[in-house]
Amino acid sequence: MNDPYDFGRIAAANSLSDVYAMGGRPLTAMNICCFPVKEMDKSLFRDILRGGAEVIHQSGAVLAGGHSVEDSELKYGLSVTGVVHPERFLTNEGARPGDNLILTKPLGTGILSTALRSRKLDEKTTKKITAVMAELNKGAAEAMMEVGVSAATDITGFGLIGHALVMARASKVGMRLHAGKAPIIHEALTFASQGFVPAGTRRNRQFCSKRLDIATGVDPLLIDVLADAQTSGGLLISVPENKTAMLVQRLKDKNTPAASVIGEVLSEPEGVIKVS
Repeated sequence: MNDPYDFGRIAAANSLSDVYAMGGRPLTAMNICCFPVKEMDKSLFRDILRGGAEVIHQSGAVLAGGHSVEDSELKYGLSVTGVVHPERFLTNEGARPGDNLILTKPLGTGILSTALRSRKLDEKTTKKITAVMAELNKGAAEAMMEVGVSAATDITGFGLIGHALVMARASKVGMRLHAGKAPIIHEALTFASQGFVPAGTRRNRQFCSKRLDIATGVDPLLIDVLADAQTSGGLLISVPENKTAMLVQRLKDKNTPAASVIGEVLSEPEGVIKVS
């Protein structure tokens, strides 16, 4: 077959990132609009829908309508359907001891979005996090499928620690994360030190606490960032050691926001994340 996605299985997802994390290709996307229509300028809604359509087009998918709800707080998202080749289907269950862990976007967008809502971010930092969040995981997904990896997941609401823990438990392995090697938007540490840590991030840290083995001396602010509830985060990829250098290079070739080796997969203790 010339097209590696021919005769693939159909997968419904909450986002484009979910499809990319499976190694798939988006087909259709539906707008989910929760807008305070009586309180906001309708031109803003048009801009949001226009921006969504542009990203859908960039992903190669087709806009297939949508649903709208009147809400007191503005929310916008997509319901996505994609196709995945049945013999190249990635899950979060395939991580193997000896694999390296690679992250493709810097952390901290949840903390910085909280600061933005409080009108504390300057224009430069706002543009920085907007660019990170708007970057599709398409290039990262293409790179990992070209190289061949063990497992992948996108980093969203559960934060890096939460999604890594889910992957470790599903794969029946342990993991070690090197906090100092994780790519971080520098300003996130500053605002975390000032208390701009979202409730979701605090819940992530609390939920994972019994499964974390944090080395003495690791800065608690770094743990907040590792647990940060991400808005449009990157992919966490488990890749065999002999393919790591190739994947890092492919990710750089695709101009992904990050291509950082941040840890490794351990045989034990199963379902535990060591942070050093």
